[in-house]
Amino acid sequence: MPRGERTLRLQHGSRIEALCVLGGHVRADVFGAAPAGAVAFGVKHTEGVSVDVLFRGRAEPEAVPGAGTRWPLDEGTALRFSMSRASSEVNDNKVTVSFFAEGGKPINQAGVFLTGVGISLDVDADQDGVVEKNSPNKASWAWGPEGHGAILLVSCDKEFPFIPPSDCGHEQVFNREDLLDMAQMVLRTEGPQRLPRGYEIVLSISANDADKVGVFHVQNPFFGQRYVQVLGRRKLFHAVPYPGGAAELDFFVEGLRFPDETFSGLVSIHVSLLEPLAEGIPHSPIFTDTVVFRVAPWIMTPSTLAPVNLFVCSMKDNYLFTKEIQTLAAKAGCKLKVCFGYINRGDRWMQDEIELGYTHAPHKSFPVVLDSPRERGMEQLPIKELLGPDFGYVHKEPLFEATASLDSFGNVEVSPPVSVAGKEYPLGRILIGSSFPAPAGRRMTGLVRDFLYAQRVQAPVELYSDWLAVGNVNEFVTFVPTSDKKRFRMLLASPAACYRLFREKQKEGQGQATMFKGYSGTDTKRVTINKVLSNDVLTQQNQYVQRCIDWNRDILKKELGLLEEDIIDLPALFKLDKQGKAVPYFPNTVTMIVLAKDLGIPKPFGPVAGGECCLERRIRALLEPLGLCCRFLEDVASYHGSLGEVRCGTNVQRRPFAFKWWHCTP
Repeated sequence: MPRGERTLRLQHGSRIEALCVLGGHVRADVFGAAPAGAVAFGVKHTEGVSVDVLFRGRAEPEAVPGAGTRWPLDEGTALRFSMSRASSEVNDNKVTVSFFAEGGKPINQAGVFLTGVGISLDVDADQDGVVEKNSPNKASWAWGPEGHGAILLVSCDKEFPFIPPSDCGHEQVFNREDLLDMAQMVLRTEGPQRLPRGYEIVLSISANDADKVGVFHVQNPFFGQRYVQVLGRRKLFHAVPYPGGAAELDFFVEGLRFPDETFSGLVSIHVSLLEPLAEGIPHSPIFTDTVVFRVAPWIMTPSTLAPVNLFVCSMKDNYLFTKEIQTLAAKAGCKLKVCFGYINRGDRWMQDEIELGYTHAPHKSFPVVLDSPRERGMEQLPIKELLGPDFGYVHKEPLFEATASLDSFGNVEVSPPVSVAGKEYPLGRILIGSSFPAPAGRRMTGLVRDFLYAQRVQAPVELYSDWLAVGNVNEFVTFVPTSDKKRFRMLLASPAACYRLFREKQKEGQGQATMFKGYSGTDTKRVTINKVLSNDVLTQQNQYVQRCIDWNRDILKKELGLLEEDIIDLPALFKLDKQGKAVPYFPNTVTMIVLAKDLGIPKPFGPVAGGECCLERRIRALLEPLGLCCRFLEDVASYHGSLGEVRCGTNVQRRPFAFKWWHCTP
């Protein structure tokens, strides 16, 4: 019952009392209230009331008040009245209906004493950070640059170190910092100093929204401000004491859950005015105002955004690697954060454990770490090292055990912003590694996949990564920033490009050039270009791998709107294990870290010709003309030997997009 019409039942021979909410209409059935023998009626009212006569289905404004106009009494004849300003006292306006018999003889009267009150529940529906009064769009959500609707952040950060990590859902706000994360909601009222006896103003949420939203209000403002939860998990209703006169009551609203497979992201909060009838009989609502919030999504950041912090685990065998990473981070102007053994507990795969993204509303933005379902030792990292004031945490815990490596976050990437056949994806598209369209195969756990789809703003694309032993998309695709019109290039691992390069070198008479010089891995027997090119089994295996990558290449071109010139093929070789799954033959250069224009690339230990690794030389020739700086990092002992690379052992927190996600059109 928003600001529409409510029906009032007049009674001849008596005067009733009623509240009239400003902006709404009260409809009174005149015909039904008429005494026997009445054939006409007239209306008188005070000047604070506007009256229309609804006569034969048409509204006709009542003539000058008290001018003595008579109206025939036909079936369905009604009055509609409204008030445009609030009353200063109870019952300070009235409407009187006089009934007349044939010949104009007065028979009886029916009267209404009216009290005008203003009630409005308000939010920032136009997304400018200010709570405007009675926005016509406050009860709905619309996407896009011309869209509207209030936005709510999930309070998943932690303002105090001694509160457990599930900051969401506490019932008391401990300091002002908590309030800054929340969306403001204002209840505006105006009217007499007191409402007529028994009337109540009630805030409410549905049982369905109770685990998704919390509403706080100041208690005892004179004794040090303490904000307590008035709506939430255990509180569906809250009676608001009527403040009297013109007043604004501030409420603060937090989200308790990100959108997921069971939650669209929209929540509603209502304010109702309840009317008493008699002792022992329930109150009935005579007016309801509703506001709608959308919970801000969790947003991933692509490798083309500027780096802020670079994370790496300290292990017994990666001291030199960490020093090289430190140099790279300093060059790129971002901070290196080392996670030590007491936290990583022997787990080096930083990229697989967490995904660093952010959440954003018009009033605030902060980073949020998504913790993967994989539990390999580093589970304490996000809670103990990252979670804190303005650094949020969300964890998707599956009902069943996570399916090994496809649930690792090396298997979730996101593209830079793209335009596809006229449709814009201004925050890019999430890439999820999955199985080939076949009955058997590994897939990411449904809980994480559904969560990523439910965010709506980075429409996921599913790729085929199950052909790899580890099965992660970052083993064959990455993105680097460029300063030209396209703004980025997509890099793909390419056995075909590697064979092409090796054949060129063979033609130049360098077939005896040796690979793996200075390589600390196990497979260090003398491997030359000639040996690689004459190995038929290896050739066939790489033809298969190239087919798998080409399948993905076609999907990526279609789903990201890419042309061939937007793609760079980096030489790569793979071999198949006993299960027929692919592992890199030499360190996989696509699995690099991108820190703005500085790239930390796994040192490939390719054939050395003319004193230089021909793979490194080719990669520089492909990337340096784009303004990128290549630094090759030795990761064999610390990562490659365990089927991972530089990217897998690191993680980067990046600057959020400047683009406002609510301007998307999903």
